[in-house]
Amino acid sequence: MNTDAIARAIDACHAAGGGRVVIPAGKFLTGAVRLRSRIDLHVAEGGTLLFSPDPAHYPNVLTRWEGVEVMNHSPLIYAYGEKDIAVTGPGTIDGQGSNENWWSWSSGARFGWRDGMPDQRPARNALFKMAEDGVPVEERIFGQGHYLRPPLLQTYACENVLIDGVRLRNSPFWNIHPVLCRNVIVRGVDIFGHGPNNDGCDPESVDGMLIERCVFNTGDDCIAIKSGRNADGRRLNAPSQNIVIRDCVMKDGHGGVVTGSEISGGVRWVFAENCRMDSPDLWYAIRFKNNAMRGGVLEHFHFRNISVGQVSRAVMTCDFNYEEGAKGRFTPVLRDVSIENLLAEKALRVLDSQGLPGAPVSDIRLRKCRFDGVTQASVVTHTHGLRLDGVRVNGKRVAAL
Repeated sequence: MNTDAIARAIDACHAAGGGRVVIPAGKFLTGAVRLRSRIDLHVAEGGTLLFSPDPAHYPNVLTRWEGVEVMNHSPLIYAYGEKDIAVTGPGTIDGQGSNENWWSWSSGARFGWRDGMPDQRPARNALFKMAEDGVPVEERIFGQGHYLRPPLLQTYACENVLIDGVRLRNSPFWNIHPVLCRNVIVRGVDIFGHGPNNDGCDPESVDGMLIERCVFNTGDDCIAIKSGRNADGRRLNAPSQNIVIRDCVMKDGHGGVVTGSEISGGVRWVFAENCRMDSPDLWYAIRFKNNAMRGGVLEHFHFRNISVGQVSRAVMTCDFNYEEGAKGRFTPVLRDVSIENLLAEKALRVLDSQGLPGAPVSDIRLRKCRFDGVTQASVVTHTHGLRLDGVRVNGKRVAAL
């Protein structure tokens, strides 16, 4: 175990004013790694930072789990309240998630769970109830024995964050999870993990983020923009905003560029361009998830020059029926979405847009888009202001979906 050695190197580097801590060629087993200000954790060519699958090696810290603040297992790499931090290099960061350890906690049979084994469901329900009941965060103590999986890399309330070039593999849970951060760059990262909830990159309540030249091959959403779940999201009231996504490749996953579902704090000003999305195991290219329990305001999304080889469901979905659907007292909002020059070679349908009575999806604009290989009609309910300009479906120009 190299946990103490890595911590000593980071502390010494920080005390000297900052610099680079290098993981050289070879495999280095470790528990939780905590970054400090002005530190670049650099994984060199041929180097692998190999994380222990023993939950005891991840002490409790303040974290956010599925949009709710909690004292839980430390993320594998974690920073809190730091400034000018980086994780870089061509090497590999391996969370060692598998059906033999973290993944079975999801309660999914295909991830190793069997009747009689412990899983996350009781703790998940208890945590969500605590948040709705207003229990102070410091009293929401989970961790050992509660089976809430930690993400691979989480920066919490940090400023000026760079994640550049590394290969991320086999996360226990989400991969990259910046929370309440300002000025984040994720560049040239290769993410692979087909475990449960292996989202690629989940900006949550982030202001100012660039995601570029990354490759996503995931067991859940490739990029999922979030801002907190239900009462906890409204309590913090911090939207995700000013996010640019460009030149990325999305392979397997539930969605390419996704917003939700933990978005009670709202999301706005998201711009994506020059991305390639293509896999029979990619459900949607562009996906929005909201409901009457979340009630977040989602607005000002702009996509252009998106190439879609194939998706297994709709090219785009706007879903207000997600999870609790209409069972809530908060009005979900999605408005001002523009998509220009999207070319799709194969998809079940063009659009699946389902708002709620009294809470329509509004102002979706498709311009100069082409959809081929479409086999089913679009689903459009409780949707206002859908506009098409120069749109072709299976070679024919259409004025409505």
